[in-house]
Amino acid sequence: MAGVMTTRQPIDKLLNAIRENCAISDARDNGIFSLCILVLKLRNLYKWENGLPPWEEPDPGTLLDWIEARENSWLEKSSLGLNLLPGKSPVDPFSHAPVNRILEKHSLVYGAGYGRSLKAIFFVAEKLEEREVDGCRTIILGQEHARELAAPFAMVQEGIIFFRTEPFRYYFWDQIQEMRPSGRDSLLFALDRYGLIGKNGLLDRERLKARFEDLILGEMETFVRHEVGELQPGPLDGASLRKIIAHFPDSPVELVARGLKDLLADTHEKGLIGHIIAHRKEGSLGFYSAFLDGVRKTLFPEIRPACAAFIASRDWEEVDRARLACRQRLSDYAALLTDIAGKIDTAPREELHSRVCREILTPLGLN
Repeated sequence: MAGVMTTRQPIDKLLNAIRENCAISDARDNGIFSLCILVLKLRNLYKWENGLPPWEEPDPGTLLDWIEARENSWLEKSSLGLNLLPGKSPVDPFSHAPVNRILEKHSLVYGAGYGRSLKAIFFVAEKLEEREVDGCRTIILGQEHARELAAPFAMVQEGIIFFRTEPFRYYFWDQIQEMRPSGRDSLLFALDRYGLIGKNGLLDRERLKARFEDLILGEMETFVRHEVGELQPGPLDGASLRKIIAHFPDSPVELVARGLKDLLADTHEKGLIGHIIAHRKEGSLGFYSAFLDGVRKTLFPEIRPACAAFIASRDWEEVDRARLACRQRLSDYAALLTDIAGKIDTAPREELHSRVCREILTPLGLN
């Protein structure tokens, strides 16, 4: 596999154990994805394993055969528990420090945690650089040597931001290709800021491929600020969010709670939108507006009108008003979720679910 490093002693057993845990996580929890999203995730996993750039599509027949083989392997692994990792003594797969002590001499970084619906997330990637971003320790990662299906491109572990450039490339390419009708004007505006719109007013795909790395580097600086926002104190803390997710996994309640937490991070003055406004990043504003989808789009209805107004007027105050309006409204919802999280251990689940539906989901039109 071009995307996976050839294993070497003394880390070969460790890397293979991490890869096996990635496979077990996928086997157990691939059902959290819709069929459409699952196919997209599998396609990108195939591209990664075979060293394909985001824009190179595999032969359909070859991809379908690979997907069938992968799904068959999942049937064999779906009931397995995660492996302890080899070391001086067996290591819990969610213990980062002992694993990273082994890998750091090879300039590799191990990450482990939980994603949507508590799917286990594992990765090993090469460390490109370490920097401080607005007071937050940030590690930029390059080529990956182990990863699972979800592959979030950024996460916070023990107060440290990890930004994974390989998954970010696939994410960004896919978002551009999708070009949703509701976000078309914002996306074309953003691409034009990078000189990627041809004389016909449409995306120049060849120019995009040629300049893709410059685009990724420019937008990485913006998207890191989401994680900076996550690390700031806010009305919905991580402990309350984890309780909500554990109590209502893979449900509209979880999706809304995650969306709230994401948008509270983005709308913090040190978060993603605050960074866009402070640094007058016109392209980043267009991408953010265009890429916002699902529950987050419902929770932040102000952003697309604000972006449209900005395209016409270049008035950053309009964007900041949208940021503040969203943050104030979602802070009220976050306070409700925090109160509900505090009652999880004492109140019946049905009672709490009814309250979430009545006070949050129904007003938002999400149930």
